Amino acid sequence: MVYEMKEEAILELLKQYHQEHLLKYIDELSKRKKERLFSQIQNIDWSFLLYLQKDAAVSSGDIRSIDALTCPEIARNAERYREIGEQVIREGKLCLLLLAGGQGTRLGYDKPKGCFNMGITRDLSIFRLLIEHALDIVEQTQTWIPLYIMTSAVNHADTVSFFEEHDFFGYQPEHLHFFIQEMNPVTDFQGKILMQSKSSLALSPNGNGGWFHSMDRAGLLDPIFHSGIEWINVFSVDNVLQRIADPVFLGATVDSGKMCAAKVVRKSGPNEKVGAICTENGKPHIIEYYELSEEMKHQTNADGSLAYGFGVTLNYLFPIQRLKETLDINMPLHVVKKAVPYMDEAGVIVNPTKPNGLKFETLALDLIHEMEDCLVFEVEREKEFAPVKNKMGVDSVDTARVLLEKNGYRL
Repeated sequence: MVYEMKEEAILELLKQYHQEHLLKYIDELSKRKKERLFSQIQNIDWSFLLYLQKDAAVSSGDIRSIDALTCPEIARNAERYREIGEQVIREGKLCLLLLAGGQGTRLGYDKPKGCFNMGITRDLSIFRLLIEHALDIVEQTQTWIPLYIMTSAVNHADTVSFFEEHDFFGYQPEHLHFFIQEMNPVTDFQGKILMQSKSSLALSPNGNGGWFHSMDRAGLLDPIFHSGIEWINVFSVDNVLQRIADPVFLGATVDSGKMCAAKVVRKSGPNEKVGAICTENGKPHIIEYYELSEEMKHQTNADGSLAYGFGVTLNYLFPIQRLKETLDINMPLHVVKKAVPYMDEAGVIVNPTKPNGLKFETLALDLIHEMEDCLVFEVEREKEFAPVKNKMGVDSVDTARVLLEKNGYRL
């Protein structure tokens, strides 16, 4: 009787949002599969429907260019910055977060992207490269730094197994914390939630700005709030050359007195497909490449450099206490059209080649915008920016391998 009432309550909930089709095959499901479907439905934050009429967000505020701490300036003060940063790390005030929820699909690889082997004659996975970068600082400071790794429901088991099989790449397991990113439903263009199977919704990770809420849901934040940790260095699995827990970056941020910081590179040209850091209504902001007008793309400073020429590398420093305040803020969702596999009305799985669905994502740029100010910290492209996004061409496995070799890595 309790079970039937639960089913009735689920149906009433779905009627409110015109999503009754999610129970079309309910009578064919076992009790276990029903429970899984009900659990997915009950975990939906229905506020995502408010964004159905919105497309990818476009900035409408007062957009201005922003100054950066440039490579020459950093070099002149590097030793002082390093001393400050190393001291912060030794005092246990830094933790790390690796965003690793993606699969290697665009690389033609059906495992977690971090498991992809960048080596040619030896095993050199992306995860190995990133962990070894962090271990460099652990050894340098003689201090273990808590490292959080955000996976997705799709790749969590494979990611954890990969780390276990490789003895965590030398990182002490007690300082590693894996957690799963929250998911949002995927809908068709009319707002109907798509089904992955008769007993499962089509779900998608909630974007690279949802990591802090996901940490909260995983119960990881209270220990951080009650520790001495003051800063979190957030970085993506995409860039195999990035410096992690960089004492110079950390020291410069602390020395600047600014609330947060972002590593940037000078864009290769006005049309490079990378978000540019700027200000919007006086606050730090990241404007996506498709939001820049032709005039803004080509606008230059007095020295001839691009006014919107500092591209973000998705390597940030955030203050823990300010992030804590954002937990009470409803971060905006960005609606993105994507090709999404789904089950049609006849119960057949369809793998479309063109966009057929809407994904609802939070973006890291929105967290940046919640900060009062930001240190824009320039790094050298060839030393710290080797993104692996494509199988071939720009920002590909091949271009990243070339840069790894230039930096002394044996592939």
